[in-house]
Amino acid sequence: MANRRSADPTKTRDAVAAVAQWLRDGTAPTPERSAIADAVRLTARTLAAQAPGASVEVRVPPFVAVQCISGLAHTRGNPPNVVEADPRTWLLLATGLLAMSDALAAGTLQSSGSRAQEIADWLPVVPLVP
Repeated sequence: MANRRSADPTKTRDAVAAVAQWLRDGTAPTPERSAIADAVRLTARTLAAQAPGASVEVRVPPFVAVQCISGLAHTRGNPPNVVEADPRTWLLLATGLLAMSDALAAGTLQSSGSRAQEIADWLPVVPLVP
């Protein structure tokens, strides 16, 4: 059985494709919660696989939290470097349809810690053409 925390590239692309119209067009119908959850979990786990480590925590409530980016890892309490977004914002970032700086400016992405913005170097995870 595959590790629950790993992300298969084909499944990740398929999950993103299932919500792509919603991401490209804000007026498109919202996909089923399970489709959004799959896309969020798989793209976040792909990021964690591509940028292994535990110095930055990426949170997309209520679906997933992953640690990524090599460096010192935290062991207790709240991590010092956190990036948190709602599911749609995360998927826009993960597909390259939104830049991290724009999400921060719009207030749809919260970032804390000196290394949190390093995830921008690893995005997009699954590029979509606008």
